Amino acid sequence: MSMTVRPSPLAGTWYPADPKVLAMWIDRLLLEARKDLPPIDPARVIALIAPHAGLRYSGPVAARAYAVVAGRSYERVAVVGPMHHLVNAPLLTTAYDAWETPLGLVPVDHATLRQLDEALRARGLPGLRRLLNDPEHSLEMEVIFLQRALQGTFHLLPLMLATVDPTILQGLGEALAEHIAPGADLMVASSDLSHYYPQKLANALDAEMLRRILSLDPMAVLRAEEEGKGFACGRAAIATILWASLALGATEAVLLGYATSGDITGDYRQVVGYPAVAILR
Repeated sequence: MSMTVRPSPLAGTWYPADPKVLAMWIDRLLLEARKDLPPIDPARVIALIAPHAGLRYSGPVAARAYAVVAGRSYERVAVVGPMHHLVNAPLLTTAYDAWETPLGLVPVDHATLRQLDEALRARGLPGLRRLLNDPEHSLEMEVIFLQRALQGTFHLLPLMLATVDPTILQGLGEALAEHIAPGADLMVASSDLSHYYPQKLANALDAEMLRRILSLDPMAVLRAEEEGKGFACGRAAIATILWASLALGATEAVLLGYATSGDITGDYRQVVGYPAVAILR
């Protein structure tokens, strides 16, 4: 049987379509990010949180997350992000055998996805709905960094979330932890922070959300928006990865970088916040 491949809906718009240009751009960002990172043993890293805006905007912050694990190899990488488009299912994954970017193909680990689906249903939770022709950007913007930062090939576990129900998210996180081997596998939560506030207010809102993330408190992350104290488009993904990380023995989260779109464009009237965090055991 022929392999089905998800073509990139983003190449040429969200990031360069030319593979050489894209590779050079990401490599330069990773090199710059390594210059002043806090000292972290990459063997302790269970998960990363990284932003997913266009490469020009959030690329420098995303690179600070991936620079921590640059040069390492992983069997599987679970990338969890929000579904920004209207769907009628809470938990989604891909129907394709592989994802394509200008940097090459990334195989999808459907065996593990099937096991995860079974584990969710055994908990009385919704299973994973498989998608074709999705335009979602939150995962692919992480995949291109993984392709350049990691050594060798890896298998992708793509998960897109269209719910903030804590029962579902905690169940997903704990089920995911049962299929992740720290050291051999990696998890990534894809999320930006506040959207379209003036810079001063955005900084305050983002500081509170980051405080909750660094406290390893998934419920506090989910409550932040309801309380009007902090925002993250991928708060469900962050909470899921926090629950999974805690189940795998996480003891600490470290802030690796933060900036806003205004820091890139110079327009501070309406900005988007970008986080880079490592979760350690």
